[in-house]
Amino acid sequence: MQVLALNCGGSSIKYKVFSMPEEKVLVQGSVEGIGGQDTILRHQDLAGGAPEHRKHLPRGDYGEALEEILKLLRPYRIEAVGHRVVHGGASLRRPARIDAAVLATLKACCQLAPLHNPANIAGIEAVARILPEVPQVAVCDNTFHLTLPPRAYLYGLPYEYYESYGLRRYGFHGITFAYMVHRAAAMLGRDLQELKIVSLMFGSGTTANACCGGKSIDVSTGFTPTEGLLQSTRCGDVDPGVLIFLLRREGLTPDTLEEVINKKSGWLGISGISNDYRAVEEAARQGHERARLALDVLAYRAKKYVGAYAAAMGGLDVLVFSGGIGEKSSSLRREVCRGLEFLGIKLDTERNENGSGDRLISNPEARVQVLVVHTDEEVMIARETIKVLAAK
Repeated sequence: MQVLALNCGGSSIKYKVFSMPEEKVLVQGSVEGIGGQDTILRHQDLAGGAPEHRKHLPRGDYGEALEEILKLLRPYRIEAVGHRVVHGGASLRRPARIDAAVLATLKACCQLAPLHNPANIAGIEAVARILPEVPQVAVCDNTFHLTLPPRAYLYGLPYEYYESYGLRRYGFHGITFAYMVHRAAAMLGRDLQELKIVSLMFGSGTTANACCGGKSIDVSTGFTPTEGLLQSTRCGDVDPGVLIFLLRREGLTPDTLEEVINKKSGWLGISGISNDYRAVEEAARQGHERARLALDVLAYRAKKYVGAYAAAMGGLDVLVFSGGIGEKSSSLRREVCRGLEFLGIKLDTERNENGSGDRLISNPEARVQVLVVHTDEEVMIARETIKVLAAK
């Protein structure tokens, strides 16, 4: 069975076509820079052995990108499409075949994930338009975190807001975390049920997760993906009083405030340079003070979450880094781990600075094993898609 796994992000699309259940990748590709001046599609037909195909997309929006992707996939008999969807609320407790009711639920969650759910829905609607007979499955990022206990997901607000509006912590990057913890257990030859794992997903979006006995018990992102760690353009943890102050002092509307905290903050807002971590890291190397400060804030907040989650689980066995930044930035990994020797974390300098792919980067004698894992959300999406359709 040929399954298309479609992963629409805030400014990018990643996709793979799998031959299932053997999980062989037939096609892979991406579109970067959506909404910007330079939108590039990269497409590679692995089954045919063709070189990478590149194309500039002049319109640079999701509709154009998805139409181009689906045109390139015409030679393949796509029998199912699995979508990564950031927010499915509390009602979608597992991956689900997309029908009118599921789509309505995802649309209702757009206000909770304004950078992602609209893009995810654009992908669903494009496939429905171009491949109307093909079944589609939604695999939601927050589903992994529905195991959180009430003490972790409730906010200190009047309880009736939780009852009326579902105001609670949901958490995100769940597809990646599910992959990370299973991969970590496999790399170590350990039973996942025996492990206490803190996972740090560092991409343009960033999330920390505590997984104990194979279940997510706490997560840094909350009611929306904005809470938690510093992110590329999101502010992360902030005193709510600051937002009230800005509404009054700056005369902001709810919509403009949402733009500030979701699109103008994070390491872009602190550095004043870019939402591209590589550019900020390079500026810091050149002595740019605000760039250095942005990196310090990110590493410091991540360090605090590692310590907090170790306390919540009563110990720590494994620390995992993933995401484009988590995999590639040895300096970020070093700064996060610096000072955590009391928890049993000790990096091996050579392993941290060099190497690629999945690997152990901690000192062999360290009590806590530190891993770098290359996440594969698309294979998780394909697996869940097959499970849903098989159950039907």
